[in-house]
Amino acid sequence: MKNLQAHLPELEADTQVVGVSMDSPFANKAFADKEGIKFPIASDWFNNGSVTKEIFGIYSDKYKAGRRVNYLIGKNGKVLEVQDGNEAIDPTKIVDACKARRLKE
Repeated sequence: MKNLQAHLPELEADTQVVGVSMDSPFANKAFADKEGIKFPIASDWFNNGSVTKEIFGIYSDKYKAGRRVNYLIGKNGKVLEVQDGNEAIDPTKIVDACKARRLKE
């Protein structure tokens, strides 16, 4: 999330960045405050991770947490780009995809 924050000015030109975490809203706020995260972080804590597990399908039984994944979702609701695992640590692919879409429009 810190790397997404670093690219926030580029992304927010025409994109809404939202984080999703299985932590409580209180833990998410403390993390955001500590790390300087300015975009919203939704909590999947209230539903025991049902969004992470059932909707996104990114729950890791090994780590008992959601895997790190970045999605670029178009205005039509379709997934345009995905970064998964270690690739998702550096959001360059998503940032570049946003820029490329901007150039096409």
